[in-house]
Amino acid sequence: MSYAPFDWIDDEARRRAAAGLVRTLRPRAAETELLDLASNDYLGLSRNPEVTAAAAAAARTWGAGATGSRLVTGSTALHAALEHELAAFCGFEAALVFSSGYAANLAALTALTGHDSLIVSDAGNHASIVDGCRLSRAATAVVPHADPEAVRKALRTHGGRALAVTDSVFSVDGDAAPLAGLARVCREAGAPLVVDDAHGLGVLGEGGRGALAAAGLAGGEGIVATLTLSKSLGSQGGAVLGPARVIRHLVNTARTFIFDTGLAPAAAGAALGALRLLRREPERAERAGEVALELHGRLVAAGLTAVRPDAAVVSVRAPSAESAVRWAADCRAAGLAVGCFRPPSVPDGISRLRLTARADLTQEQIGAAVDTILTTAPLPVS
Repeated sequence: MSYAPFDWIDDEARRRAAAGLVRTLRPRAAETELLDLASNDYLGLSRNPEVTAAAAAAARTWGAGATGSRLVTGSTALHAALEHELAAFCGFEAALVFSSGYAANLAALTALTGHDSLIVSDAGNHASIVDGCRLSRAATAVVPHADPEAVRKALRTHGGRALAVTDSVFSVDGDAAPLAGLARVCREAGAPLVVDDAHGLGVLGEGGRGALAAAGLAGGEGIVATLTLSKSLGSQGGAVLGPARVIRHLVNTARTFIFDTGLAPAAAGAALGALRLLRREPERAERAGEVALELHGRLVAAGLTAVRPDAAVVSVRAPSAESAVRWAADCRAAGLAVGCFRPPSVPDGISRLRLTARADLTQEQIGAAVDTILTTAPLPVS
């Protein structure tokens, strides 16, 4: 008998190809003529000279890597400064920085629950939340999207420890969670609310302080926020923010903190530089929202179907996975980079183009992007 341990991979690859779901890596050049509406660089800070200079200075001062886990040699004064300023900016008592936003979500959900706990999770939550629920050993109730009443009912079914978790802004359609309603039902049940503010930080709230600040919930005793440093702050990494006792608990129990190498100094320095720049230039946050609404309004007026954005994500529906891939490729050929979301990344099975509304886009660039999307659209535009 022949030994072929990975033949099943070829079968899976054929099925993906038949369904139009093959994914490929496309290394980008340092400089490109493409107009970027695909990245998550909402405030246009990833190449800002002040931010990149902060990254370089941190690398020169602290070295290329953190050299170890945060509890061994991986914590620096730079990490501590970032945590202090991030917590203060967002309105929380304390913060803890991780190597990614994904690791931050895994940490919060696994460290704050256990096998006797219940997690109530929105059906539209990000994959990192889904994986955090799986790794937590807690029972998980997946409830209908953006439905506080469904959360209330699920929490009532469990007599022990429980929490609810949601994205603040959902990455597929760019719609915002009903945070006030969710916080209310969690208070009634005595359960914490964990909110992934990856797409809210830098865009929502006064000066970009995030969705929880905008909802008046930042710093609440039962509120924990997770976020990423790789979107509005143009760097890399993640963080958990909340009451100081929650953060101390994570330091002692969160496996993605204890056993992971600390965030590289350059990334910490860049994030801190971007945060300080945002404090000085709060108008960047408002501009990102304005660009999103303009993109949405012009595309809808031309006959495309798009969800009204609550932050900086503009989602435009495509008729099929294959047409979405072709549409994105045609946009790229015409000089415009856009995101392409299709199953299994979309929970409802509807494929989309995903556009990033960046604060640094000019009116000329907005117009060029809209024209390209319309002229490459797979269906006639009314």
